[in-house]
Amino acid sequence: MSQSQQHDRDRPAGSSTALSAAYDTALLDLDGVVYAGGEAIVHAVESLSTARDGGMHLAYVTNNALRTPDAVAEHLTELGVPAEAADVITSAQAVARLMADQLPAGSRVLVVGGEGLRVALRERGLVPVESADDDPVAVVQGYGGPDLAWGRFAEASYAVARGLPWYASNTDLTIPGARGIAPGNGAAVEVVRIATGAEPQVAGKPLPPMHRETVLRTGAKRPLVVGDRLDTDIEGAFNGGVDSLLVLTGVTDAAQLLAAPPQHRPTYVDRDLRGLLTGQPEVTLQEAEGVFRCGGWTATVRDGADLVLEGEGDPLDGLRALCGAAWTFAGGGAFVLDTEKAVAALGL
Repeated sequence: MSQSQQHDRDRPAGSSTALSAAYDTALLDLDGVVYAGGEAIVHAVESLSTARDGGMHLAYVTNNALRTPDAVAEHLTELGVPAEAADVITSAQAVARLMADQLPAGSRVLVVGGEGLRVALRERGLVPVESADDDPVAVVQGYGGPDLAWGRFAEASYAVARGLPWYASNTDLTIPGARGIAPGNGAAVEVVRIATGAEPQVAGKPLPPMHRETVLRTGAKRPLVVGDRLDTDIEGAFNGGVDSLLVLTGVTDAAQLLAAPPQHRPTYVDRDLRGLLTGQPEVTLQEAEGVFRCGGWTATVRDGADLVLEGEGDPLDGLRALCGAAWTFAGGGAFVLDTEKAVAALGL
């Protein structure tokens, strides 16, 4: 039983050993974890190097279907994170396997997306086409980058409206970049959904096809999912029954973490990828007082909705203690806590 299951996700778990030693494989998200806008996130390169040198297998698992595994591996290597194409698992690969399981070999597929999606389809014996008039038997959408032409959505809509099965690599509404948060593939999927009223089959995180693809390609026995998104990385780990580390270098902020429902609660929380190289402090509960403690901080809920934080030390320990109080009090989401003051006090 994983530590996250033992705690029933009512608080972050502790680890007496470095996570890189406790788990054999890190299943790392890319955007917002390893890089943002193409540039390495602070501390990422050296942290991954140390984890790898210590024997941890590093695999890169991304919902971004734009680039091929070869291109991703080349980019990582240029950043100082040596990687091979076999180390990269994309939602394009997951959706291509899902489609190949359901469609006849050699089927023509209308593609709205980038080269990564086309390469993945060809690897599964499917034939990418560009128009709804090219006799496709299915439609697939993946992130196509900021320059994807509007007419591509029209082609997808024409084909889907004719009754063709529709697939999506993922439905992330946003994607982090160097200048901020931009629309992701989920936003593009919404365009076709609005035009047609149809619903796609989705392969990417947090759904089972992506977890299946990752397990098949990595052979991980004790994996740790590392991500920045609660609704994809962390929920995907939850659905797969494996532990997770949330890093605060991407989409998720402290307030969103405190408000997370059970399926979005990570096993561990850390600032960045340095968290792989250390143990994790225990969050303890003083049951009589209803107080959660981590490091020099205590957190509790007073007067039904007032989340109170007291103490000093590492602000991240304060956040971990707040998670215990917020997640325990909120339960399945029946209560809404005022987290603004407590989060502001941490400066995170």
